[in-house]
Amino acid sequence: MKIIYVGNPILRKRSKEIGVFDDSLKSFVEKLTEVMYTEDGVGLAAPQVGVLKRIIVFDDGSGTKTMVNPVMLSFGEETVVMEEGCLSVPGVYADISRPVSVRVRYQDVYGDIFEEMLDGYSSRIVQHETDHLDGKLFIDYISHGKKIAVRSRLIEIMKGNV
Repeated sequence: MKIIYVGNPILRKRSKEIGVFDDSLKSFVEKLTEVMYTEDGVGLAAPQVGVLKRIIVFDDGSGTKTMVNPVMLSFGEETVVMEEGCLSVPGVYADISRPVSVRVRYQDVYGDIFEEMLDGYSSRIVQHETDHLDGKLFIDYISHGKKIAVRSRLIEIMKGNV
């Protein structure tokens, strides 16, 4: 299992919901988590390894968490700008404005449903990773000027020069 990079069309597609919660799902989540840690990431979505399934894993510093079929129910009104990067867009970083908090509903690997309010760093990670499930990348949020500034790096990544 390997990270795919910007330019790969899979990263721009909407992922499919998970309906079967079995050992193969648990095994996939274990591998996804292993890749996240191996690549020194704080989060990883299934599309980033070429799998169009609605699964994210992340570690905000308090241990690994898995969300299957996450749905953003609401966003807080307050926003904050923080630098973001992405394993699928290596070497590119940008200040991105996102809501400070989010209410999310998701399932675990057994299919049990949870709903929780996240704020701060965990909220940002989940928003970033959930965007991947909808075919969005953090670079979609950057200004036109910043896109021009990182254009040559994006072209290099798309050519496979990572």
